[in-house]
Formats: sequence, structure tokens, C-alpha cells
Amino acid sequence: MTPFPKIHDIYVGKVVIGTVALTWAVLLGLDVMLSLVGEFGDVGEGRYGAVEALAYTAYTVPRRAYTMFPTAAVIGSLMALGQLAATSELTALRAIGLSRRRLTITVVAALALLTLLMVVAGETAGPWGQRRADALKASSRSDDLIVAQYSGVWAREGAVILNAEGGEERDNGQDQWLELTDVRLYEFDDDGRLESLAVAKVAEHRPGGWLLRDVTRTTFGADSVVREEIPEERWESNLDATALSADIDRPRYLSAIELRKAVQYRKRNALDAGEYEEHYWGRWFYPLNVLALCLAAIPFAFGSLRSGGLGKRLFIGVVFALGFWLVQTQFVKMASAFDFDFRLAYLLPTLIMVGVSYVLFRKRSG
Repeated sequence: MTPFPKIHDIYVGKVVIGTVALTWAVLLGLDVMLSLVGEFGDVGEGRYGAVEALAYTAYTVPRRAYTMFPTAAVIGSLMALGQLAATSELTALRAIGLSRRRLTITVVAALALLTLLMVVAGETAGPWGQRRADALKASSRSDDLIVAQYSGVWAREGAVILNAEGGEERDNGQDQWLELTDVRLYEFDDDGRLESLAVAKVAEHRPGGWLLRDVTRTTFGADSVVREEIPEERWESNLDATALSADIDRPRYLSAIELRKAVQYRKRNALDAGEYEEHYWGRWFYPLNVLALCLAAIPFAFGSLRSGGLGKRLFIGVVFALGFWLVQTQFVKMASAFDFDFRLAYLLPTLIMVGVSYVLFRKRSG
């Protein structure tokens, strides 16, 4: 095999990237329009108007693009190969000695470049945009910029259980912090006996840790109860805004770093981390899944070189590839139900799909 890339590789790669991008734009545009129509239903609540609805939808575009990319990659790559086949360009490339394997590598390399860019966007612009969108919607009902609102918060950190009536994640443009109100901290001993109860009007979490204000602490001894008033007190705890916001935010909208912190917090406190592990490992397997989807569909495009029926073959290829998502979803749900490793649940369908793709590729190359 000659070194990669050559001029024909660059040409095929450009066609694939261009077609995938066009398909991606169409699918994303439809999704954005449907979302915008849904947002107009909330117009009129507080100060949430048409401009805010447009801005909210615009902020969510990176997250929607991340979600739509796998489908666009499958359809776009098949359309690109179908376009080259329809104009006999694939036949010409085969005539100069370019194998189906080389064409597949070219397509996969082009898709890998787009996937890499999408992974970066999905870990940065996607979560950021979703947070800004939620902040915009929340701030339309308040004079302050609120990133997220909390109600009836419960959390555990070691022997301490936290309860707050409400709270807000605030952002003044230079600093962002979590502010909880009407906070109660229940501290228990190893036998499960309540050692102390601290009631604070406000608890702020900043980079340096927690700061409790207007604290009333009641300590329960073996035969006595001591109560003290403390204007300001620091609370040393690993509990942070990420762990609390993970309970409020939808896990699928969090970045891998945020999901990892949420998983660590739950495991540290013997809480169920299954939903967060599911989405965390889904982030890691995202690029592998995209390539597996495309590899599963590509043999159908090559089959059209000999026997016609391109539209039918493209349809079968898309259905076959998208069926992979259904299979993997079932494996992941089974992993959650039967408590086995999510990595295995994500990996097995991928390996099966790649194996089936290889068999089909050899069959259609014969």
C-alpha cells in the first residue's frame, strides 16, 4: 500500500467531509427549528421573549451538533460514496489500482478528523452553551444572573448529610459560585447517632471551600446539649458545585470531567452512580461508535458499484448502521439493570458490528 495520503485520498476525503458537513447542516437545521418552535411556547413567561428564545436555541447548537453528528456521518459518508459511484469516479479510482480497503481507510480518516473536532466541541462548547442557555432562561425570571436553581437539595459527604431549602449558581461575569439558603448539616457518629446539627442561613461554595453564615450549631453529648451562635464558619468538605449540580442537570449534558467528578462523589459516599457512569463511558466510546457505525454501512455503498439500486442499498445501509445504536442501548440498559461494567456493554456491540462489517466487506469485495 502506497503512503497515505495521496492526491486521490485528499480528493475522496474532501468529498466525504463536504457531504457529511452538508448532511449535518440539514439535520442540525431541522433539529434547531423544531427546538425553536418548542421554545416559542415558553415566550411570555416573565421576561422570556422571542429574542431570548432565539438566544437560548443558539446556545444549544453545539450540544445538538454533537448529538446529530453520528447520524450525519453515516448518511453523509454513504451519500459521498454514492455520489462518486454515480459519476463513475469510484470506478476510475479502482481502475488505477485503488482498492476498496484503501477507499475505506480514506473515508475513515476523513471521518476521524471530523469526529476529533466534534469530541473537543462536545467537551467544551457543548456543556458551556447548555449552561449559558439554562442561565439565560433562569435569569429572565430574576434580576440576577443565575446559572442554575436548586430546590430541596439533599447531599451526603462522609458522616455529614446536607439539606438546603433552595440555592442558586451565580455568575457575575468574573466569578461563579454556588449559594445555598436555609442549610442544615446533620453530622452522625459511627453508630448512626446524631452528633450535631448546624443551621446556616447561607452557605457559599467558592474556590477556597464552603463558607457558612449566621450559623446556629447544636451539639448533642451523652447527657447534655450545647447550642452556640456563630456569625461565620468554614466547612472543610470535598462536596462542590459539580456534585450538587449533577443532581439537577441532565447527565447527558455534562462534560466527561463533570461526569467523572459526579461518579467519584457518589462512589465516595456509597450512592448509586450508574446513570453517571453510563454517560461518562458513553463519552469515551463516542468516537469509536461513530467509526463503527460508518464501517457497518460502507459495504452497502461498495455493493452498489456492481448491481445498481443505490437508493435501496443506501437505505439498507443506514438502517443497518443505525440499528447498532439500538443494540448498544439495550446492552447499556442491561449493564445498568444487572450491574456489570459499562465499558463491556459499550465495547461488545462495537466489536460485533465491526466483525459483521468485515464479513460483509469481504463478501461484497469477492
